[in-house]
Order: sequence, then structure tokens, then C-alpha cells
Amino acid sequence: MSSIRNSRTRIRFVTAAATVALAAFALTACDDGSGVRDEGASPASSSSSSDESPSAGPTLTPGSGSTTADAGGTPVGSKPAADASAKKPAAKAPAPKKPAAKNKTVTCQGSNTKTVASPLNRPVNHMLLTVTNTGGNPCFLYTYPSVQFTDAQAEPPVIEESQPQAVVTLNPGESGYAVIVLAASDGSAAHGRTVKTLNVYFHGRSGNESVGTGAHPSLPAGGTYIDDSLKVSYWQQSMNDAISW
Repeated sequence: MSSIRNSRTRIRFVTAAATVALAAFALTACDDGSGVRDEGASPASSSSSSDESPSAGPTLTPGSGSTTADAGGTPVGSKPAADASAKKPAAKAPAPKKPAAKNKTVTCQGSNTKTVASPLNRPVNHMLLTVTNTGGNPCFLYTYPSVQFTDAQAEPPVIEESQPQAVVTLNPGESGYAVIVLAASDGSAAHGRTVKTLNVYFHGRSGNESVGTGAHPSLPAGGTYIDDSLKVSYWQQSMNDAISW
């Protein structure tokens, strides 16, 4: 019996010694800074040690829909918000207009002129035709007016001596002139009659044809007396040149 007790006592002693040795080893390991945690440390101290070391952040997988902020506070994977103060791009300036082409000279006709017929006291039995350019381009008054009174069968002849040295040119707003000799001053011509309408047509460059539209100037309310001595002058640049015929 004595030997059995001694054996048990010896086993307990050895076990106790081993426990003390293991505890001492654990304490020594924690004191040397190797990071080995004391197995006997409380849960509170273990949590404190864990909080002091930085933890790895979540890894962002492209296309996963997760966002994480970068150092500047902008979520990674999302577009930065538009700056409200940013200026809008300037509007594109319109292309400069091409300079207008120089006005081309055209033929004077009824659509780009205004014609007025005015009876004259001097010379007697004369009527002045005034043609004013109302268009936007200069126009040429070629040769002489082709006039047609009421029921006339043909245009009257032209006074050849009245032909000017150059074609009459009218800038916009300018006027040209011609006279109509209505009747013989001494009453010697035949077929005198009173007419109430007048048409004026314009010649082209060749002088042999009428071009464009005609004009229809008004005559006096009582009509105008004409006879077979009816004739016209060439177009003139000035009124004085016209009434001299």
C-alpha cells in the first residue's frame, strides 16, 4: 500500500512540475515581443491587441456593384460628380458670310423700273417719259422706248439725231428720260385723235426686240391728243437732253 501511495504522489508531483514549466514558458514567450499570445490572457486583452493592428479593407471586384472610397473621398468605381461651377463649352461661332458679289448690270424693263408720263408745256405737244430704276442692280436703257397708244397699229419712229454717245445706265434710284412728240405744232399732220391709254416697252441690246415686261403709265383724265407726226427720242441720261428734242 505504501508503495502505491508513493507512486501516486510522485505522479502528481511530476504533473504539477510540468504545468509550472509550461506556464513559465508561455509568460517568457509573451515578454520577448515575438507576438506569441499568452494562452492564459483574458478575452478583453486579446480584443484590444487585435484592434491596434490595421485590418485589411474589402477588396473591390470590378463589376461587382460595390463601392469603396479612395483617399480623396471619391467612391472607387463611380464617376465623379459634375462640377456645377464648370463653364459650358462656348457656342460655335457662325461661319462668316461671304462678301456679296458685285451687282450685275441688267436690262431695264417694267419689272425693275417705274415709268411716269408727263405732258410738257414747253416744247408744246411734247410728253416726257421718266424711267426710274427701282431694282437692286444697275440697269441699261437700250436705244429708245417702244410706245403704243390706244389702238395703235405700230410703234412711232425714233428721232435718229437724238441718239446719245453711250448707252444710258441707271443705278438703283436713278432716272433716265425720253420725249414723245405727240403732234405737229402747227396742226398740219393728219389723223389727229385723242387717246387715253399708253404702253411703254423696253428694247434689248440689239434694239430690234422688246424684252421683259412693259410699263403702263397713266395719261391725263381727259386723254392726250396725237396725230401722224408722232415720234420718240432715244433714252437720255439727263432731262435737259431729252426735252431738247
